[in-house]
Amino acid sequence: MLNKEEKKNLVKKYGKSAADTGSAEVQVALLTKRIQDLTAHLKKNHGDATAKRSLMELVGKRRTLLAYIARNDHDAYEKLIASLGLRK
Repeated sequence: MLNKEEKKNLVKKYGKSAADTGSAEVQVALLTKRIQDLTAHLKKNHGDATAKRSLMELVGKRRTLLAYIARNDHDAYEKLIASLGLRK
């Protein structure tokens, strides 16, 4: 679960300003953090079907946002996935 301080740090790092919570880069960073948290939860609780479904929804949203960023600004896309450690 994201607390206010973690969210604030992610917005500061990936946003264009400290109040920029709506840009696609910030949304991808926040989704990535939530995905990491849910993955850790599922390693302990294998049978949690609701968490599995939520994880798949979050991954789909992140994929859509990453595709949008890749279409509009490929350099920002490569920088973002490198800093988040998403792909090779």
